[in-house]
Amino acid sequence: MIREYINYRLKAMGRHGMHSPFVYEFIEKVIRDKSTHPSFEAIEAMRKQMYQNQISLQVEDFGAGSHKNNSNQRKVCDIARHAGRKAHWGQLLFKMVRHFQSKHILELGTSMGLGSSYLSAANPNGKVVSIEGSPEIAQQAMKHFKQMQLENIECRVGNFDTILEKVLEESQPFDFIFIDGNHRHEPTVRYFKQCLSHIHENTVIVFDDIHWSPGMAKAWEEIKSATEVTLSLDLFYFGIVFFRKEFLHKHDFVLRYS
Repeated sequence: MIREYINYRLKAMGRHGMHSPFVYEFIEKVIRDKSTHPSFEAIEAMRKQMYQNQISLQVEDFGAGSHKNNSNQRKVCDIARHAGRKAHWGQLLFKMVRHFQSKHILELGTSMGLGSSYLSAANPNGKVVSIEGSPEIAQQAMKHFKQMQLENIECRVGNFDTILEKVLEESQPFDFIFIDGNHRHEPTVRYFKQCLSHIHENTVIVFDDIHWSPGMAKAWEEIKSATEVTLSLDLFYFGIVFFRKEFLHKHDFVLRYS
């Protein structure tokens, strides 16, 4: 990841010299947006509570596991510290949902529910369907949602390989999809392809940890090269793809975000 990050920093651009009006607006109104929202404080207060929670959970890990702890017994505090993306990444999810006015949202990988909470708070009138493979983790996340009074999150429990297609078939096309689970090459590409039949032209799909491993880097290359993708943005931890027909030629940008 160190090598990948160095390459990213060498390539990353800001707004200067950006010739795409769509991407320029994304940089100005999403990436450079420093505004806050009352929900940010509530979610981060919940994160601090998680950091103090010593309860151990039985973890069923169907993906690539953790760089930090691959034990089947993990404390809530450890899961929150190592699996939860830092605050400014959660807030980036919030700002993207707000910017694109996404209403129907799908998340693959609930974990402790920090990302889900930002997605939920961004549009209280929308709905977030979040899938978590580990029952005890899902149960803990639902406690967090209840405590924060987030009522527009539906948590579905099951292995993505068996439950994703059913969730897609039961739902209308999603406006925003956040794929944050498994972290292996073949499953990540497969989930992306499954989702393609349940999106529309303005759907946004975000992938977490696109440089986490050689397998994830390979998956990201395949995803952004897909015929359906007309624009991809690499923010190092997040990879974002768009399907808008207004882009007559495929574009790939590496954008600076810290």
